[in-house]
This record gives sequence, structure tokens and C-alpha cells, in this order.
Amino acid sequence: MSESKSNSHHKPIKELVEENYVFAAVLHYFGIDFFLYEHNSLDEVCQKFKINPRQLIAELEHWALQKEPSHEELYLKPIEVLMAYLKRKHYFFVRQELPFLSNMIGGIKVEGHYAGILADLKMLFPMFVEDFIHHIHEEETTLFNRIKLLQEIEADLYRLPDALKILENKPIANLSDQHEAHDDEMIGIRQLTKDYQLEVEAPTAIKVLYHELQVFEKELQVHATIEDTLLFPKAIELEREVVRRLRKKIISN
Repeated sequence: MSESKSNSHHKPIKELVEENYVFAAVLHYFGIDFFLYEHNSLDEVCQKFKINPRQLIAELEHWALQKEPSHEELYLKPIEVLMAYLKRKHYFFVRQELPFLSNMIGGIKVEGHYAGILADLKMLFPMFVEDFIHHIHEEETTLFNRIKLLQEIEADLYRLPDALKILENKPIANLSDQHEAHDDEMIGIRQLTKDYQLEVEAPTAIKVLYHELQVFEKELQVHATIEDTLLFPKAIELEREVVRRLRKKIISN
């Protein structure tokens, strides 16, 4: 183990988080609220939670090396791979990022200016989470299921009358028109935080919270772009091909 890693075990949690905000999310992954132990060393916290500090540092390094596929790489993937990727992101949002943000908003204790903002966030954020989860559920039960049905029709798993009936219901173009932009879902949070504006002397916990809110918003923007520019066009093209094949079948019959 290098000297720098060994030294990090004796640093206060606050200092480690200030060096790398991702460390706060890694601590949350291990069930540790960083804002409750800012003045404790990493060794002290690991002893309390019976965690090997080397394992925690290794997890931090693993997170740092994670790389999302590029837009170009996703473009080359078939639609089922693209859907699987989006479902994994949905799962990550709901099981990791939203609980982390909710935990900070509900648990951070500060005084003064940011105490009022936190109080408002405690009311606003649960409503955002509810709407967001509803959006994901609706997307997976309508759009994703529609694509699955189209693939099954393409694979000749339905009789012609049944396939025609399925095609009449919820065409992809209609679902595309109804698709909400994720960016708009966080407008209330941006307004409340004045676009995540921070005072120079803002508490570390607030800096981490604002940073993670911005990271999440950027992820939602990327996610929405992937859906709008890759998933929907691929789905529309799939639907057109299925319709073309069915028309050919009807003519040949």
C-alpha cells in the first residue's frame, strides 16, 4: 500500500470528501453518512462500521475508473442493447443516486442561509423523486414494452390479425411526442438553489450536495439525449420495417 493511501486513513472524512466529492457517494454505498462523521478519521469510521479501509479506498478507485459509453458507441449498438443500458441507468438512478441525494437533503444540519434552502428542498425533492420514478415506470411499461412487441412481431411470433391490432395501439411517434425532457424536471431545484450558487464559506456538506445535484442533472440531460436521438429513432425505424413486412405479407396473401 502506498504512503499516500496509508496517510489517507488518518485524514478526517471532511478533508477526504473535499479532495474528491465522489468519496461521499462511496461512503454512502457502504452505509456511512459522511456529514455525520466529518471530523472523524477514515480509520475511526471504518472501525465503527467494521469496514476494511483498503476495501473502501479500492471501491473509490474503481468508481474513478468507470467510464460511460460514448454517444457514437451506443449508436452502433442494436436497440435491445441500448434498452438494456438505459434500464441499468434507471436502476442506478433509483437505487443509488436518488437515495444518496435524499439522504443528504434529509440529514445535513446547517445554520443560516442554507438551513432555509434545505428546509424547502426537504419538501420539494420527494415530489421530484415521485414524479421521476413515475416517468421511468411509464417509459418502461409503454415505450420499452412497445419495442419488445415490435421485435416479437418481426420474429413472426404473432398471427397477422394480432400483429395488425398491436401496431394500431400506441405508435412510437405518439410516444415520442409525449416524451418529457428530463431537464425540465429539475427546474424547481435550480430555481431554489439559484442555479446551485454557493458562498465561498459554504459548509462542505452543502458543497457536496450542490455538486451531486448538478452531476445528477447532467446525467439526466445525457440520458434524455440518448433517448431522444438514439432510442426513439431506432424504435421508429424498427416500427417502419415491421409495417413494411406486414404489408408485404398482406399483399402476398
